[in-house]
Amino acid sequence: MKLARDTWLIFQRQILLLLRNPVWVFVGVFQPVMYLLLFAPLLKAALNAPSQAAAYKIFVPGLLVLLAIFGGLFQGFGLIAELRAGVIERSRVTPISRFALLLGRSLRDVVSLIVQAVIITLLALAFDLRVLLGDLLLAYLMLALIALMTSAVSYGVALKVKSEDALAPLMNTIAQPLLLLSGILLPLALAPGWLQAVARWNPFSWAVDGTRALFAGNLGDDKVWQGLGIIAVLAVAAVVWAARQFARSVR
Repeated sequence: MKLARDTWLIFQRQILLLLRNPVWVFVGVFQPVMYLLLFAPLLKAALNAPSQAAAYKIFVPGLLVLLAIFGGLFQGFGLIAELRAGVIERSRVTPISRFALLLGRSLRDVVSLIVQAVIITLLALAFDLRVLLGDLLLAYLMLALIALMTSAVSYGVALKVKSEDALAPLMNTIAQPLLLLSGILLPLALAPGWLQAVARWNPFSWAVDGTRALFAGNLGDDKVWQGLGIIAVLAVAAVVWAARQFARSVR
């Protein structure tokens, strides 16, 4: 009960900070919207899709996973600012759970990601994208787990490096190969065999495949449950590791 209460307190504070400056929600969604409006219309011919709606069913799930990965991996910059301002240091004298310090922040990031995902989905509906509500909610669960995992990793790394100058190139170095090997913009089925074999070791490729299966209405597809299972395990591992970094930082 104490963990739940402490997490709720941290979550409330983080949400209030976000609401005071909601422009960051729209800044985060700007680039995906540009991809949706300016890049996606080219995909019908590129993918030999039977319709524009079919092309969007391939592209939009990948775009949402892209949003979840980037939205989470760069949250550590805010934590470094809090470290510099002494916010984390002052937490040492409070009885609040060290695990809650992480979980409350990560849950804020999940909520922000889901709001952005809803905006993208609503815009895609204008381009004839259609997806069942149940499948969409399960896809949002996949996105929430990705955001939870990537934000936890970002916070943990931020507590290690304690510098924006070190965090930025490190996160970019991690993000670029993960994105290129996940089939976010174009399906990996179009890639040569060796690239597909390498991509199978990328957990985000499983997430993208599972999300695309959900948007296609294939709830029973093995890719859905494989993707959810892999991302869930990694999310738990990332949260546990990052929580330990918080505990060491506020000892």
